Amino acid sequence: MMPSESGTEGRDRAAAQVGTAAAAAVAKAAPAGGGPDPEASSASLGQHLSGLSWPQVKRLDALLSEPIPIHGRGNFPTLSVQPREIVQVVRSSLEEHGLRVHGVRLHGSAASHVLHPESGLGYKDLDLVFRVDLRSEASFQLTKEVVLACLLDFLPAGVSRAKITPLTLKEAYVQKLVKVCTDADRWSLISLSNKSGKNVELKFVDSVRRQFEFSVDSFQILLDSLLLFGQCSPTPMSEAFHPSVTGESLYGDFAEALDHLRHRVIATRSPEEIRGGGLLKYCHLLVRGFRPRPSTDVGALQRYMCSRFFIDFPDLAEQRRTLERYLEAHFSGADAARRYACLVTLHRVVNESTVTKD
Repeated sequence: MMPSESGTEGRDRAAAQVGTAAAAAVAKAAPAGGGPDPEASSASLGQHLSGLSWPQVKRLDALLSEPIPIHGRGNFPTLSVQPREIVQVVRSSLEEHGLRVHGVRLHGSAASHVLHPESGLGYKDLDLVFRVDLRSEASFQLTKEVVLACLLDFLPAGVSRAKITPLTLKEAYVQKLVKVCTDADRWSLISLSNKSGKNVELKFVDSVRRQFEFSVDSFQILLDSLLLFGQCSPTPMSEAFHPSVTGESLYGDFAEALDHLRHRVIATRSPEEIRGGGLLKYCHLLVRGFRPRPSTDVGALQRYMCSRFFIDFPDLAEQRRTLERYLEAHFSGADAARRYACLVTLHRVVNESTVTKD
């Protein structure tokens, strides 16, 4: 049954009022002159948090608005997906099915790129983190079902949906599925395929012990205010009127971690806690021109990393698969020189850290 005209008008009027109020609220703290002052924001929010500047907010908005192709296998068509659209569709569907989303964040190299694009690292995957409660197997299953169902919405017009099943969509568009369910870690990951390696990765997190390796990849950006602004505000963003967006460093001190990113400094905490020890990322950073800070005991750091790597990957075949996957994910075919340099660096670090010399 269609709603009555008066009911529709009433809801539209209420939505407009809410939208205006929400847009004003999220923009209120962003005065003309480049948005919140990072130092003032850090002081009021806590050292691990900071408000983004206006240029950073613009980069974030552009990144979330840029269509990314999701390539289908076989005869399945390529989907064109804006990150902000898939976040909104997935979030809305999860909540319609009773699974509350506590917040959505941009994580990892894409977040680092938004904060400081001149680091030389660039970004490959677009990591989107949904904070949800995964207390049952049904919750894990729901996240997968919702993502696969949402892919139907992005199929081009004219494509028949009648015989397309969730299993068909998984085979066509999903690069990998991961589920972790232990006492300390409860999360799942759905990675959508992109031939250039720029995968859209949707991660549903209840709890996780550690989400970063080094300070420069420890950033997360809270997306809720920017997404709400885009949905509610009839006024385009400007330097004088834009939402307040918060960033967080899981490493600890946000300003310190951002300084590491700007000056290409390698720093971490407890490398023995990182799966694989952070060894491959460490060699990658060295090749990109990053260097340990002067106070670092490089020998001890490398020994910790090598020790954890060989504990986690004791089998030679597994070591090879892990290395090949990392190189494929982080070095494109046109980046053969850096790929080779990374292998040479890895050989040197392992040789220095695991061979006892007389």
